[in-house]
Amino acid sequence: MGKNYVDIENDRGESLRYRKHTNGRGLVAHGAKVHPSAIVEAGAYVEPGVQIAAGAHVGRGVWVEADAVIGPEADIAPHAHIGSGAAIGAGAKIGVRTHIGTGARVAVNSLIGDDETVGDGE
Repeated sequence: MGKNYVDIENDRGESLRYRKHTNGRGLVAHGAKVHPSAIVEAGAYVEPGVQIAAGAHVGRGVWVEADAVIGPEADIAPHAHIGSGAAIGAGAKIGVRTHIGTGARVAVNSLIGDDETVGDGE
């Protein structure tokens, strides 16, 4: 059995340790909190300070930046980008390649389509 973590150097030359999440094998940084029932697919990156609630789904290739919050049963489609400090409400659906800006808020049960952009702080 291989190791269950990966060390990656960030833009500032600091080494960050990511563990492979048991549901999906996506990479979760030390300091992030991901509920055991959440799915973080392979190729996804979850940065420090992120909180992902029960039943949430983070698709392949998604990048969730530091201190973002993903609510219960939220669904983040592949290759989306969730900005630092953003909040995704319970049951919200975020489309493929969609960008949610820094500090943005997505309401409970919202549907954001594919290739959309929600600006910083919106």
